[in-house]
Amino acid sequence: MSSCMEIPSSLGKTKETARIVIIGAGASGIAAATRLLEQGFKHVTVFEAEDRIGGRINTIPFGENVMDLGAQWCHGEGGNVVYEKVKDLDVLKPTGEYVMHYIRSNKDILTDDQSNAFNEFLQTYKVDEDYEGSVGDFITQLYWKNAVKDTDDKTIAKEALDCLKKVICTSDACDHLFELSTRNYLNFKECDGDQNLSWKDKGFWFFLSLLLGADKDKPGDQGTLKGHVRLNRRIAEINWSGSEELLLRCWNGEIVRADHVICTVSLGVLKEKHPKLFVPPLPSPKLKAIEGLNLGTVNKLILEFEEQPLPEKMLDVMFLWVEADLRELQAGEFFWLESLCGFHRVDGQPKILEGWIIGAHARYMESLTEEKVLEGILWLFRKFCNFSVPHPKRFLRTQWHSNPNFRGSYSYYPTYSDEIRAGRSDLESPLSNMAGKPRLQFAGEASSRNHFSTVHGATESGWREADRLIEFYKGHDKN
Repeated sequence: MSSCMEIPSSLGKTKETARIVIIGAGASGIAAATRLLEQGFKHVTVFEAEDRIGGRINTIPFGENVMDLGAQWCHGEGGNVVYEKVKDLDVLKPTGEYVMHYIRSNKDILTDDQSNAFNEFLQTYKVDEDYEGSVGDFITQLYWKNAVKDTDDKTIAKEALDCLKKVICTSDACDHLFELSTRNYLNFKECDGDQNLSWKDKGFWFFLSLLLGADKDKPGDQGTLKGHVRLNRRIAEINWSGSEELLLRCWNGEIVRADHVICTVSLGVLKEKHPKLFVPPLPSPKLKAIEGLNLGTVNKLILEFEEQPLPEKMLDVMFLWVEADLRELQAGEFFWLESLCGFHRVDGQPKILEGWIIGAHARYMESLTEEKVLEGILWLFRKFCNFSVPHPKRFLRTQWHSNPNFRGSYSYYPTYSDEIRAGRSDLESPLSNMAGKPRLQFAGEASSRNHFSTVHGATESGWREADRLIEFYKGHDKN
C-alpha cells in the first residue's frame, strides 16, 4: 500500500510533536527557529544549502577587524528590531558627518561647493508617492527643476546626476532607476533615527549571535540551534499535495516528512526554482508576487592596503565620467566599470577601501576572474586619481547573483509589479488546509510589507511565521 493511503501521521499533533522544517538559515530562518524552540516546539529542523549559517549576513575576519560581505549597516533606530536588540551593548557607531568627494575621469576634483550641492540633493530628495512613473523619471525631473537649477556647469551636473542615480540604486538594488517603482518608497517604512549605523567590531554576526545565544567571536557558531541545523542540504522538491503531511526531497535524495514548512529562501531562488520546487505549483497570487517583484544585484569590492591610499581628509571617491571618456570605456574591455559608483573608507578598518557595483555590470563582473576584476579597478584609479593607489595586499569581491543559493542581493518593486499588481502580502500569505492549519509558509526580507531589503525586515518575517504556528497550536491544544 502506498504511503498516500496511510493515515497521515500529522493528525493530533501538538507543539511538542509537530515536525517543523525551516528552509534557509539566514536571519529569517534563524529568527523563526529560535523563537519556536523558545516556545517549546521540539522538532524544529533547519535545512541550509550553504556550508554556513547566516544567509545574506556573512561576517568574515579581514584586515584589522571583520568585514560584512552582505548586510553591513543597521538602518534606523526606532522601530528597528536589530537596534532594539543591541542598543544598550555599545556595539554600534553613528554615521557622523559624511561628505562624498567627486572626481572626474579627467582627474578634476569638484569644489566643496559643488560637492555639497550634490550631497544635499542625495540626502534630502523625497519621492512623491503619488507620482505616476518610475523613480528615475521623478529623480531626473526633480534634480533639474530644483536641486541644480542654479548650477553653472551643466556638464558636471549631468555627470553628477548619473553618479547619484547609481548611488541610489545601491540602496534600492535595482539595475537602474527607470525600472524602480515609486511603491518602493510608498510601502517602505523607514525606521526613525540614524540610517547607517555601523558595527564597531564583530560585524552583523553580533546580532545573529544574540538570536542564537552563540559565541559572538565565532561567526557560524550555531548556539541554541546546534543539532537542529543541517548544512549543505539544498531542497529539490517540496510536495505539499494533500492536506496534512508535506514531503521534501533534498538534492542528495534524502526524503523528509514535515507537518509545517517555513520557506525562507531568497526571492531570486524562488523566481528561478519555483516551477520545479513546488508540487503542485503555487497558487496564482503567490506566483504573481514571485514573478512581479525583483531581487537586484549589488556587489562589494574590498581592497586592503599596507596604508590607506586616500588623502587624509578624503573619506571616499565617487566617479564622474566625462562623456568622451565614458564612450571610450563602453567600447573597451572594462565597460562594466561604468556601474561602479565609487570607493569609501570603512569604519574600524583604517587600511581598507570598499567599492560598490550594481546591476547587469555587477553580474558580469561576477563572471570574471578575481585578477581581471582587480586589473580593472586599478586601471580605474589611475584614470581618475591624481594620487597613487598601489596594488592592494588583499582583494575580495562578492558574487551574490551567481551563487545558486541566493541569485541576488535584496528585493525591490519594479514598475512591472505595478502593472500586474504584484504585492508582498501575497508572498507572505501561508498555504493552509481547510481547517486553517498553516502548512507551507514563507518568510524572508522579500515577504516583509514595510521593511523589505533589510535584516530587521527579514528577522520580523521569521518571527511572524513562528508566531503563526505558536498561535495555531495554542488554539489546537485547547480543542
